[in-house]
Amino acid sequence: MLDAEPDLSNFSQIDFTNGALAAVSGGSDSTALLLLLKAHLDRSAPTARLLAVTIDHGLRPEAAVEARSVAKLCAERGIAHRTLNWSGAKPSAGLPAAAREARYRLLAEAAQAQGIGVIVTGHTADDQAETVLMRAARNDGRELAGRGLAGMAPATLYDWRIWIARPLLGARRAALRAFLQREHVGWVEDPTNIDTNFERPRIRAVLGEDRSGQRFAEAIGLARRAAGEREQLGRRAAALIGEFASRPARGLIRLDPGLAEADDTRAAVYALRVLLAATGGTALLPDQARGEALFEQMRAGRLCATLSRAVVDIRRNGIFLRRESRDLPRSAPIAGTLLWDGRRRITPDIEAGAITLGDSSGAWLIAPLGAAAAAKTPIAGDGAPPSLVRAALAAEPALWRGGECLGFAGDVAAAAAIAVSPAVAPFARFLPCFDLVLAQAVAELIGAPPVPACPLAATVPVDHGAKA
Repeated sequence: MLDAEPDLSNFSQIDFTNGALAAVSGGSDSTALLLLLKAHLDRSAPTARLLAVTIDHGLRPEAAVEARSVAKLCAERGIAHRTLNWSGAKPSAGLPAAAREARYRLLAEAAQAQGIGVIVTGHTADDQAETVLMRAARNDGRELAGRGLAGMAPATLYDWRIWIARPLLGARRAALRAFLQREHVGWVEDPTNIDTNFERPRIRAVLGEDRSGQRFAEAIGLARRAAGEREQLGRRAAALIGEFASRPARGLIRLDPGLAEADDTRAAVYALRVLLAATGGTALLPDQARGEALFEQMRAGRLCATLSRAVVDIRRNGIFLRRESRDLPRSAPIAGTLLWDGRRRITPDIEAGAITLGDSSGAWLIAPLGAAAAAKTPIAGDGAPPSLVRAALAAEPALWRGGECLGFAGDVAAAAAIAVSPAVAPFARFLPCFDLVLAQAVAELIGAPPVPACPLAATVPVDHGAKA
């Protein structure tokens, strides 16, 4: 039986001081989100800005008509609206992931252009169950609970700059549609939602056939347990990083041998995997089994190994992690903000006019420092072996012009308009609130900017069972 109204409790947990951007496709979930959010802001924060944004991915001719329908609804309700287009060539493989990345990029740009502090999406408990079941099918069982089995977080930091909140994770899609019907508001049906060429529609069909709701309940229960375990494991790993990890030089992490002897082996392996990804600049953590095997080798003594593009070198005075020298980015002009090698966020201030960008003959280029330049660089490794310090420096981004290395990006006085900051690789693009404490610990270790404040009053697991 459906409740009279969808659960709105999570709206009150979000800080809308700097307004909200609602991602509205015209489907039932996002349309309900828009109306519920508008009602909430009218009651509790009438001065807060609300902007609805529709993304036309350019994949279906009907999308433009649907965007106009959303714009019409917004005009009737006094809500500002914009339609943004995903232009350019579309990939032949991995289209859903590419569309998702383009969607969040466009939403983030629109929000920041308006000074809005949070993006709000209409993901529901049904979406959560589908996500968990898809990830469970891929989980090889070697990692207890599986990080991905936590599903979607109530809030996720995108690109280390703006938060995405999901206040309807406690609501069922049927309840939202019943709400829209009472409001006499229609919605569009995206045909891709039933196209079984894609994984999610196949899972959605399976859930739809489960009349008892048992699979849904099991998926939501799994998500809640996994989210709690993931957050607690992250806190324990963060504590170990704070106790046993240090940064003796740029691009070099030292682990105290005591980490290998820590009683909390599971958290220690997790900390190692996260630090390997951060060092190597990879968005995904190394495989659980390989991480465990490497940890056992660390316990056994001296070794030099490579995992997730990171070199692990055990010396008498510590365990050192650095980026391996292979597969580093090639020399390229600085044409705008970029996440270099997954490890460094490089932001040129084009308006400052102090640098020449693009492909002109006087352009500044970004490339690894290289072994030759690193050999000439004065080092201060805080007790780390000089050979390891230089190897780490060789993989750091440097500024080049006319074939000459001018020094590390961010340190060249003549190019002060170029800002360089470390990025926490596994969380640089998407940071779920489950991992806040862990991400902050790594950020402090490598000198990355702090995590922007989360808009949620409390980042506790959502009660997905509120709407059955």
